[in-house]
Amino acid sequence: MAKKVKTVLKLQLEAGKANPAPPVGTALGPQGINIQDFCKQFNDATKEMTGDVVPAEITIYEDRTFSFVLKTPPASALLKQAAHIEKGAANPLTGKVGKVTKADIRKIAERKLQDLNTDNLEAAEKIIAGTARNMGIEVTP
Repeated sequence: MAKKVKTVLKLQLEAGKANPAPPVGTALGPQGINIQDFCKQFNDATKEMTGDVVPAEITIYEDRTFSFVLKTPPASALLKQAAHIEKGAANPLTGKVGKVTKADIRKIAERKLQDLNTDNLEAAEKIIAGTARNMGIEVTP
């Protein structure tokens, strides 16, 4: 028989650097699961992704056990890495903070394709390009 789900939490943590301090402790502590066990499993699962922000969807069961699914890093984080910037523009209509090429957009779209709501690579590229525009990043040919 399947375990009964108590709740599902979503956290975005830096790969390989989860620890019991906030935000992990404050999110998982009230649920009654072993925080140190989660941190160890998350860090082991993400050790090869060092430097990326990795979203995790944590399913917590009634018997205080848990399982988690790792997602791909957010498009905004991948775009910031590609454009070599710290943050997006305060006003993306007037302020441009960086540039990415179509090839960069394609690489990011290929990486994000499994988590996007499309199976078409061209549509995924348009989604990523739209995110870039909203961040104040120019897309060059």
